[in-house]
Amino acid sequence: MTILVLHGVNLNMFGKRDPVHYGTATLEDINATLHDLAKSLDITLLTFQTNHEGEMIERIHHILQESVDAVVINAGAWTHTSLALADALAILPIPCVEVHMSNIHARESIRHTSLLAPVVSGSIVGFGVESYCLGLRAACALVKKTIKPVATHP
Repeated sequence: MTILVLHGVNLNMFGKRDPVHYGTATLEDINATLHDLAKSLDITLLTFQTNHEGEMIERIHHILQESVDAVVINAGAWTHTSLALADALAILPIPCVEVHMSNIHARESIRHTSLLAPVVSGSIVGFGVESYCLGLRAACALVKKTIKPVATHP
């Protein structure tokens, strides 16, 4: 099973940006934690981060030519502003799990609405780095749920 974790705009600044909401873990720390968890779950993990919306959309489109079974995405501020990103995710025929380290519902009102929520399988918010871990576990469970057992005949 292969799961792709997508990190959006400004998330390369984790560890430097607003530690009250995001903690002190860097993007590298988060990815290392996810790779350790993926290994224990027997998952191949791919990660990608960009600050360019078109590049993120192109990466999502590329999934259609890959053997990716699910996506975990923290789109950062694009969550609340990018209909184009939501449209790109809606094309995917695989589970997508939205994650946020901060509780977006307890922050500024503009952050309360996720344009991605209607097109993803579910959202996990407010648990810091653990949001990513829970998202990875959820994506894995969703893939396993959709895989049909192969019938065997004696």
